[in-house]
Amino acid sequence: MASAQERAELDSKARQGETVVQGGTGGKSLEAQEHLAEGRSRGGQTRKEQIGTEGYQEMGRKGGLSTGDQSGGERAAQEGIEIDESKYRTR
Repeated sequence: MASAQERAELDSKARQGETVVQGGTGGKSLEAQEHLAEGRSRGGQTRKEQIGTEGYQEMGRKGGLSTGDQSGGERAAQEGIEIDESKYRTR
């Protein structure tokens, strides 16, 4: 746990626009960045629980193929990469 002085320094950096917490991008203070990071982590874990580990991995493969002008599905189809959406099981 960071001391009060360390937290104050981190908060100062965060208020200047620097990301001081991994996953806290966009937070305007140390506390805001901590909350953003926690919510993003929890959101990903919830999605993984909803669609299963294999589905979550497949979703990541598809997302990793996306570009600025093409979705992951479009690019996968164009390049002949098979995405098995049957792995997206729901509870």
